[in-house]
Amino acid sequence: MEHLKIVHEVRVPFPQGSLIVEGPVPPDQLSHYEMHTDLDAFRRPKDQHAALVEIAELAEGRIIITRDKQTIVGYVTFHYPDEMERWSEGGMKDLVELGAIEVANDYRAYGIGKQMLQTAFADEQLENAIVFATEYYWHWDLDGSGLNVWEYRSMMEKLMKSVDMVWFATDDPEICSHPANCLMVRVGCKVPLSSIERFDRVRFKQRFMY
Repeated sequence: MEHLKIVHEVRVPFPQGSLIVEGPVPPDQLSHYEMHTDLDAFRRPKDQHAALVEIAELAEGRIIITRDKQTIVGYVTFHYPDEMERWSEGGMKDLVELGAIEVANDYRAYGIGKQMLQTAFADEQLENAIVFATEYYWHWDLDGSGLNVWEYRSMMEKLMKSVDMVWFATDDPEICSHPANCLMVRVGCKVPLSSIERFDRVRFKQRFMY
């Protein structure tokens, strides 16, 4: 499968000037930036920065960032699903996970999450892939956002729908463990029917639900 990577740069108005949304960012460029200290939802900022560089080095990996000068204040990651998760079991080369999206607290009112996603899908870069995101409520910043679990779920669905990702049913135990969790998916227009059918078999292991 061809992993098309066309770099885009968009400037977003900001009180102190403008923010730059760009990507997919190559690893050598990414390594020269620093992480905002608030970007610690998944690991320490320094470790998260190293993880972003590693993902950018992958053939399928793509990192979209928002930066304030040389400081990364938001990012989105795309990569193949972890081999320990059910989503890798189909051995699909055209199934890509939207793995994480994070924005530093002081930068959340400027629409950069939406802009990063739109940058990722610009110029039909992912039309040959099924892109999925597993939304788990325990990853959400409920305290920092001031939202309850259902308000946050609604916000995330709206964000994903901005790039035509929609809710898909599944019998995955982790997603089914709480009604706020969900599977969001975008099937590119160049994805063959055989891949869609294979993904359906990954989504549902209990055949009576398929």
